[in-house]
Amino acid sequence: MVSSAAPAAGGQPAGPAAAEASLAGAGPAQRKLPPVTGLAVAALSLVIAGGIFLAAHLPRSTPLGPPAAALVLAVVALLTAAALLARVRDFAWHTFFVVAGWTLAAYLVIAGMLEFVFVLDHTPGQLLVLLTLMLLVFAIDVPLLLGFSVARYAPAGTGGAGPGGPQPDSPA
Repeated sequence: MVSSAAPAAGGQPAGPAAAEASLAGAGPAQRKLPPVTGLAVAALSLVIAGGIFLAAHLPRSTPLGPPAAALVLAVVALLTAAALLARVRDFAWHTFFVVAGWTLAAYLVIAGMLEFVFVLDHTPGQLLVLLTLMLLVFAIDVPLLLGFSVARYAPAGTGGAGPGGPQPDSPA
């Protein structure tokens, strides 16, 4: 479909839609946000790849080097995503914390059940520590990813100015 609005002097289309867009400012989808989604998906992929590597070697002796390296890279990606997100001020923080909080509760239950299975199965010490840390990354990464994915499309400034900023019930 071709727009019938002729470009204005600045090269931007003229018309009611363009005027409304310029008055409204940048919408949620047009804000410049850090690459949180890519980093969180990378962290999740690394943890899943490490888990698949471990599962492929069980019940035999399992080399822990490759999954440990994947875990370290996943932690770096997750911490980078969290640090970049914490710097964003023009964001729907209330929406983020509601979605991420409930998702975190659900994923902690899932991770706890999986941890119980590992303990019940008498998983050896070093392997259990590695799997526990992978579950922890999994349980934190998915809520971060879902909370960010929902809040990025919500109107900015709904419910506080971000980490350390004024909250909805506190004076500014």
